Amino acid sequence: MSSVTPPLGASQPSGFISPQSAVASAGHADAAIEFDDVSLRFISADGNATIALRNFSMTVARGEFVAIVGPTGCGKSTTLNMITGLLKPTVGRVQVMGKPVTGIDPRIGFVFQADAVFPWKSVRENVAAGPIFRGTPKARALALADEWIQRVGLDKFGNHYPHQLSGGMRKRVALAQTFINQPEILLMDEPFSALDMQTRTLMQDELLRLWSGSGGSVVFVTHDLEEAIALADRVFLLTARPATLKRVYEIDLPRPRIMSQVRYDQQFIDLSKRIWDDLREEVQIQ
Repeated sequence: MSSVTPPLGASQPSGFISPQSAVASAGHADAAIEFDDVSLRFISADGNATIALRNFSMTVARGEFVAIVGPTGCGKSTTLNMITGLLKPTVGRVQVMGKPVTGIDPRIGFVFQADAVFPWKSVRENVAAGPIFRGTPKARALALADEWIQRVGLDKFGNHYPHQLSGGMRKRVALAQTFINQPEILLMDEPFSALDMQTRTLMQDELLRLWSGSGGSVVFVTHDLEEAIALADRVFLLTARPATLKRVYEIDLPRPRIMSQVRYDQQFIDLSKRIWDDLREEVQIQ
């Protein structure tokens, strides 16, 4: 494996942040999420130990959009499970909003690859389900659902059922389901990977639009480097398993970003090449 950090004093490529600076760069005072030198070890039924994450540190500021990329199976989704409390670190500390993670925090929202919809409920009922579960009166929850259905462009489909919708439309339902609860932290695990390229681009634009008006923090796991660069403020690159932080890239592209345009920016192209060179080294190790 190549050295993860250039020698002290050596010139850094544009957009590069050393792993040692990854925590400090977001600033502890306004941190939404903190990983402090975290390692995670699994023990199998036959007693064998597997290290999934090693000496991993990351800080996500409030209102920041970060993406995590790395080789297949390196532990990207593991980081999300540790933020929710579904997994606990073997060593180190994970904090959300300045406090240790002890379970699923109601301020956290989720959008994953599989659609989390109730097939027997209409779009309107699906979107209203979260507020109702949290104690909002049903009439108010349905009124809020109508607002969010309109925001995601599904106002003509509120009475439709999931099986009557396209993949992109179901993903819009998932976004409305999540944002209606006004999450302070949004965790996303390959949410658009099953969509065709055109629909995926539209959904990425939709996500950026909704996020920009929310003030929340996003941790977005993806295999797609272009998606990571186009969406995020910073990209965290993990090594092959046992995963640790290899590099962090500052994505200094102006916002608002339009997905169909930002990919042609020369800075975007240069970052894509640089991050792919780093990632290719890790992919070849597997």
